[in-house]
Amino acid sequence: MNTAAFAIREIRPGDDPELGAVIREVLPGTGAPTEGTAFEDPSLDAMYETYQAPRSRYWVIEGQGRVWGGGGIAPLAGGDPDTCELQKMYFKKEVRGKGMGQAILEKALQAARELGYRTCYLETMPYMEAALSLYRRHGFEALQGPMGCTGHTACQVWMIKKLQ
Repeated sequence: MNTAAFAIREIRPGDDPELGAVIREVLPGTGAPTEGTAFEDPSLDAMYETYQAPRSRYWVIEGQGRVWGGGGIAPLAGGDPDTCELQKMYFKKEVRGKGMGQAILEKALQAARELGYRTCYLETMPYMEAALSLYRRHGFEALQGPMGCTGHTACQVWMIKKLQ
């Protein structure tokens, strides 16, 4: 697929059903469990509303009249107010490896700085090798355990990046 046919834009109210479906399709397809992960998050059916909260942002990949994935940031639940969490960064296989994840990650990190966050935290799985490589290239470092209260008890990799 030609990446020129895709655009990255901020989430819109009408994106909720399609975006929720993408995440529910992609997450189990990676081998991740459905319990203890973003798959169970009630926000999957209200993504637009969720990311209208203060100091939160979410971007989607749109092309060919469809949503292909997205990613965003929000305050880390139960965490330090200077720490945001990279959240719900999932993409359909057709757009993986085409620089879309990097573009959304760069938008997220820039927005986090602009919103005054000092660190960015994320949780993922050890077998999501492409994602881990992307995060490491952007300066994320491994942590020994989780931060905050995300509810994602199945995640086994925790990473953090200093922003300022």
